[in-house]
Amino acid sequence: MERNDDLSLLHQLGRRVAYLRKERKKSQLDLALDAGVAKNYISDVENGRRNPSILVLGKIAKGLGITLEELFRGIVELDALLSNR
Repeated sequence: MERNDDLSLLHQLGRRVAYLRKERKKSQLDLALDAGVAKNYISDVENGRRNPSILVLGKIAKGLGITLEELFRGIVELDALLSNR
């Protein structure tokens, strides 16, 4: 079941992409150009509105200059978060 709250995997992923992009002082347009995807797509990912394929995630990671492992660092399933409370 997909969750639409701030703890969902897609929202966590979006926050991670936005954080890494800002840390590298890139605009959404810069990342879109570096990753070879549309700027609106980057915006949708960052806001948890897209479920990007592994191929697109690879492009985003490359555009950020990181590995897929680093892109996913710190992202956990909701059940894992709730069980640690």
